[in-house]
Amino acid sequence: MSGNNLILLNKPFGVMSQFSGDSPNLSDYVSEKGFYPAGRLDKDSEGLLLLTNNGKLQNRISDPQFKMEKTYWAQVEGEINDSAIKRLTEGVNLKDGQTKPATASRIRCPLPKRVPDIRVRLSKPTSWLELTIREGKNRQVRRMTAAVGFPTLRLFRHRIGPWTLQDQPPGAYRKEHINF
Repeated sequence: MSGNNLILLNKPFGVMSQFSGDSPNLSDYVSEKGFYPAGRLDKDSEGLLLLTNNGKLQNRISDPQFKMEKTYWAQVEGEINDSAIKRLTEGVNLKDGQTKPATASRIRCPLPKRVPDIRVRLSKPTSWLELTIREGKNRQVRRMTAAVGFPTLRLFRHRIGPWTLQDQPPGAYRKEHINF
């Protein structure tokens, strides 16, 4: 396969971001050879995972020095308040240091119900926020929302740089040829 090609996969919940090892993994969804993930999404997260057959492009997408924005939709426990939103936009102090300022706002539920559903606590409401970050600390969004008092229950990556999933269902992918 020649050229700079990307695969935009809507990674389902419970899938490992690798081609071997524990199943389900990427080999259960992507049959293309020579493509590798540009970054990761943990097993409990869903959404956009980029794969490429170009090492320089893979580095450009995943290396924090290039500050490629990533936008997430997070369903959090509780009704997120203005104070928490403000703290997220200013940066949050985590055990491994201060996060860079993020863009954060409340949103309406953007996704259909997930199977399996998130845990349901009838006595505790949930809310959604959109969070855009420019770095990639391990499990950063989950740790940021927890640090401001609103643990993440469901996490979906909507965008990386200029790429989004559009209307791809979980497990579906599309290929794009790009000039890099």
